[in-house]
Amino acid sequence: MTPGEYDPSLPAGLRDRVLTASLQARAAGRPEPAAPEISPAEAFRRGADAFHLTLCALRETDWARPALRGLDVQRLAGHMTGVEEDTHRCLAGDPRVAEVSHVESTQPAADRQAGRPPDETRDEWRRAAGRTLTLALAGGRDLGAEVAMHGIRLPLGLLLVVRAFELWIHDNDIRQAVALPPSVPDASTLSLMTNLAAGLLPYAAAQTGVSEPMSVHLVLTGPGGGTWDVPLGQGQSAAVVEIVTDAVGFCRLAGNRATPAELDPYITGDPGRAAKVLAAASALALD
Repeated sequence: MTPGEYDPSLPAGLRDRVLTASLQARAAGRPEPAAPEISPAEAFRRGADAFHLTLCALRETDWARPALRGLDVQRLAGHMTGVEEDTHRCLAGDPRVAEVSHVESTQPAADRQAGRPPDETRDEWRRAAGRTLTLALAGGRDLGAEVAMHGIRLPLGLLLVVRAFELWIHDNDIRQAVALPPSVPDASTLSLMTNLAAGLLPYAAAQTGVSEPMSVHLVLTGPGGGTWDVPLGQGQSAAVVEIVTDAVGFCRLAGNRATPAELDPYITGDPGRAAKVLAAASALALD
């Protein structure tokens, strides 16, 4: 008998009894042991520290290597400085940053890195990231207050998780460009990232034209994973799609750094609906 094949000699109902006993021992939803909870600001700080360590590990020649959409490593670091500067404008209440393009608005910061010593680029970004954290924590800011930046409106706490997410994605863009091994967020940061990605699925579905009603049972495995039931589309439907995949892989998908095929997800329900859900998740990236 091959692994996973049904054995007719097993007692009837054994599977149901095992599942029931397992759920009584530990309810579904989160892996054990649970990752310690951290604040969105701490997630951003950890992401910034990791990004800085990668920049510090680069050799002189690494900064000129192609990294992303025509940017070399140095200009990608400059793009991140531009994102920090737009975040400062957002936190200062500048309404002009609400609808500007994530790429176009930060391009001048990327372009001004041309000809600069790499350590100046690195230090400029580090100062900008530090100011982001200072502004986010100033005066006991309400992390639930809505802010707007680069075409999205969301609570400040979620914006900081978005920023931690982006730092991780671009950290790995640079690592791939210079042949360093990929990094994985710690479980506490990853937990915030998976919550964010799952919570944004309805927005992503609407943006990509997924209007048919369905209920998505999303199970992300490994540290930082969990279980979510996400209604998509308009109207009521009994159609349920279950998607089970790795938490880190799903975050890479949400960052448009992995394809659904690379995730090799376990799917129950309509495969066509599941494909639309996964395609929508990959559209969340701003790059």
